[in-house]
Amino acid sequence: MVDNLLHADENCTRTSFVVKQENIFYENSFFSEAVLLENIAQTAAAGTGYKEQTENKTVSGGFIAGIKNFEVFILPKINDLLVTEVFITERIFNMTVIYGKVFCGDILLAQCEMKVFSNTHN
Repeated sequence: MVDNLLHADENCTRTSFVVKQENIFYENSFFSEAVLLENIAQTAAAGTGYKEQTENKTVSGGFIAGIKNFEVFILPKINDLLVTEVFITERIFNMTVIYGKVFCGDILLAQCEMKVFSNTHN
C-alpha cells in the first residue's frame, strides 16, 4: 500500500499512496482502520528495502511485532492521497521501533508506535 517512495534516510521514510476502491480493506463503502496500519508498516518496509538495495543487500522480509497507541482520527476516502511518515526511534537486533503518521493533505488521519521484526538475510 505504497505507490511512491518520496524520501528515505537513516531515520525517516516518507511515502505516498492513493486509496482505491479495489483495496482489500474497502468494504460496504468504508475503509477499515487496518488500511492505515498496513500503510505505516509498508512505509517502514519501503525505507528498509530501499536502504538494503542501495547497499547491494538482499531485501529482507518482516512482520509487525507490536502496535502501541494506535489513534485513528479520520478514515480515508476513495482517491485520497495519503502521505505517510515513519521515524525510527530505536533499533534492537532485528527489531525496529518506529513512530508513524498518516496524513491527507495537512490533516492527520492516524498515528501509532509499531515494532517491526526484520528477517535479515545478510
